[in-house]
This record gives sequence, structure tokens and C-alpha cells, in this order.
Amino acid sequence: MGYRKLGRTSDQRKAMLRDLATSLIVNERIETTEARAKELRKIVEKLITLGKRGDLHARRQAAEVLRRVEILNEDETTQFAIQKLFSDIAPRYTERQGGYTRIMKVGPRRGDGSEMVIIELV
Repeated sequence: MGYRKLGRTSDQRKAMLRDLATSLIVNERIETTEARAKELRKIVEKLITLGKRGDLHARRQAAEVLRRVEILNEDETTQFAIQKLFSDIAPRYTERQGGYTRIMKVGPRRGDGSEMVIIELV
């Protein structure tokens, strides 16, 4: 099979999926359309697998995908999305062999009837 085009050119699609992946890593739960969530799942699963590897090459590969977004923690310190992936998220899944995300249907969007879902980290 292939991948979904999501009604966009390749550069727009890549940018949108990068933004969604970064948002999911930062917030650990986002609401989007079903088609986008299914494409996003593929990217995030691979990112978490890179995070589990944890070496420098994996960190650089993940940095190609994730945006440089600063996160303000509860203790008023900042960290980047890539740091959160490697230090907080990936260690949670050391015993898990894939299936790091969950997609739950919410219902149709009011404007165009597109099926909306919540995608979150398990």
C-alpha cells in the first residue's frame, strides 16, 4: 500500500505531520481527523522506537522530524520536545513492543462531517 495524501502537496503534508507529531509528544493527547491520526500514528511509533534506542544517531533522526518547541515544566524549567521524547516518554515503553498510541473516535465534525478522533499515548 502507500500513504494518504490528505489533500495536500508533499511539503505541506510533511510540515503538517511534523507539527502534529510535535504536538502529540508535547501534549501526549490531541484531537484531529481520523485520516490524519492514522498517518500520525506511523510517525510517532517510529519516533518512540528511536527514543527507546537512545543513541546519538537516533536522537539526530528524531530531531529531523520534531520541531524545536520549548516546554515549560511544573518546576518552571524548560525542555525541548526532543528531550521530552528521550527522557520522559521513551523510558515508559521499554517493556512494550510497539502499540504506543491509542485512537478513540469522538464523532463527526460539525462543519463538514469529517470523523474526529483523539489520539493519545498509551
